[in-house]
Amino acid sequence: MSATAIEVAIRAEAELGEGPTWDAATGRLLWVDILASRVHTYDPAAPEGPGRTELVAPQHVGAAKPRAGGGLVVNLRDGIGLYDAAGAFRWLVQDPVPGRRANDAAVAPDGALWAGTMRYDGAEGGGSLSRVAPDGTVTRVATVTCGNGTGWSPDGRLMYHIDTPTRRIDVYDVDGEHVRNRRPFATVEPGAGLPDGLTVDADGCVWVALWQGSALRRYTPGGALDRVIGLPVFQPTACAFGGPGLRDLYVTTARTGLRDPQPPAGSVLVLPDAGAGLPTPAFAG
Repeated sequence: MSATAIEVAIRAEAELGEGPTWDAATGRLLWVDILASRVHTYDPAAPEGPGRTELVAPQHVGAAKPRAGGGLVVNLRDGIGLYDAAGAFRWLVQDPVPGRRANDAAVAPDGALWAGTMRYDGAEGGGSLSRVAPDGTVTRVATVTCGNGTGWSPDGRLMYHIDTPTRRIDVYDVDGEHVRNRRPFATVEPGAGLPDGLTVDADGCVWVALWQGSALRRYTPGGALDRVIGLPVFQPTACAFGGPGLRDLYVTTARTGLRDPQPPAGSVLVLPDAGAGLPTPAFAG
């Protein structure tokens, strides 16, 4: 598949677009602009006007995911926040650390949120990967530099995670609420960009956006690289399946750090009929 198959789904100028998530309950795509503190929604059936909404978060927002009872859970600079279906906000977890911000997050099959953090200056070991239970109990699982893409195998027995500067996609065994046996799943070679966000498809393949690599990669369940898709942007950040039948692959992108950002940098791209995605669980809190 070449860049000619790629379309611009949402024309935007996001500084740091991230975290695309398909909300099955509303039939809309959720995504964030971290540095602008914005949560966006997009309805591909009505792409303009009411099909696009924007919520201004109280802080830099790393991710926004649907809640089982309606509303959103958001990974914010100083902790985890909740919006109810009417838009009212409250904190679930507050844990401010000077110089640290939220990054990507994902909801596990059991309804818990797995949230990543990093330092603004990118200092080594300044971030974390934590499990946030629906009642707000936080379990710190790993110390990382840049807690990024997280996803689960179709049977829920494996969890994939990216700490971007390592150039690796790691995999854990899932044992109930716990993960163990962290090990490398695949490594991105120098010069190809850095692994950022990921999603897992219905065949168990892992799709990874390559920051400063102008590409998406798909790895088989065994960790073999079997597809590379060139993108018309330098800084793709994350990807997720959505749309009818979860067949379309959406890709968020970023303009931050570019001396002369040209469209479609900062937009959300889409690869129609790229494969078959998995339903996104909703946060149970």
